[in-house]
Amino acid sequence: MLRFGIEMLQRSLLIEMAMPALARQKSSAQLAPLSADAAVLVERIADLGFTIIELNTDLNVFFPDSFGVPTIRRLGALKESRGLSYTVHLPLWSIEPSTPVQWVREGSVEALVDAVLRLAPLEPEAYVLHATGALAAEFYTMAAIPDQARPLVVGMFQRHAAHSVEELLRRTKLPSRAIAVETVEFPFDLTLALAEEFDLSICFDTGHVVAKYPGPVAFEEALQRSLPRLGEVHFHDAYYRPQPDGTIRRKDHLPLGEGDLPGDFLLDTLQEAGFEGPVIFELTIQEAKTSLEYLRLKMGFEF
Repeated sequence: MLRFGIEMLQRSLLIEMAMPALARQKSSAQLAPLSADAAVLVERIADLGFTIIELNTDLNVFFPDSFGVPTIRRLGALKESRGLSYTVHLPLWSIEPSTPVQWVREGSVEALVDAVLRLAPLEPEAYVLHATGALAAEFYTMAAIPDQARPLVVGMFQRHAAHSVEELLRRTKLPSRAIAVETVEFPFDLTLALAEEFDLSICFDTGHVVAKYPGPVAFEEALQRSLPRLGEVHFHDAYYRPQPDGTIRRKDHLPLGEGDLPGDFLLDTLQEAGFEGPVIFELTIQEAKTSLEYLRLKMGFEF
């Protein structure tokens, strides 16, 4: 039986929680600090029936107190009292663990290590890692780079990502399979090679692969190659549609049924493989509920 969950980073709940501080800012000459307690967010999401929740540590970018020690304790208490399971999405915004710039890379590793050590008491099922960030993605897709030079450029980012992963493992003492490197906007083969080099898990992002952010690898091939290391699935629909004028239309993070995700193949493959890891909807709460209904009514999936 597949285990479905949802990400914690829900825009509607965050706006609702931030409104009192925003109102104070309008009536005061001083900026009121914004606050969003991760434990409050998790409890609100659990009230809606979700028991597997991915904790998004990027919440710290706008709400620096969101994962303080008291909050971690309350998250632990919620886990016990509500029967919750957690996964952790390690920081993505503002960091680049594959940059050639050493001090930026070192700062990125610091942010990753802090997130792991801070949330380790919660015993997450997996720590999802973007081993390469926005800079690597930009160079990977840059039209000005000659095709013959592109492997050299992305290879450079790959080597620096490897150094960061090695340092992350050394400093956190995590079992290597606890880290699930995500299929992002970087060559799939290199992401898989990184996982194999350090014996990491894979976080297979369905929408990213359908939209071909990791390159032109077929969805079916990417999933089959990921299965031996599959630790988590990020679940959302997407499409990649070449246009008559040579341009490409693509979009991800869509509710199920609104894109070109081969859902039957995905679910059949996961069930046949006996996959027991978390399947996390990277969608809004309403979109996740709509997607669960789609699975039940349109695909005949039984929960």
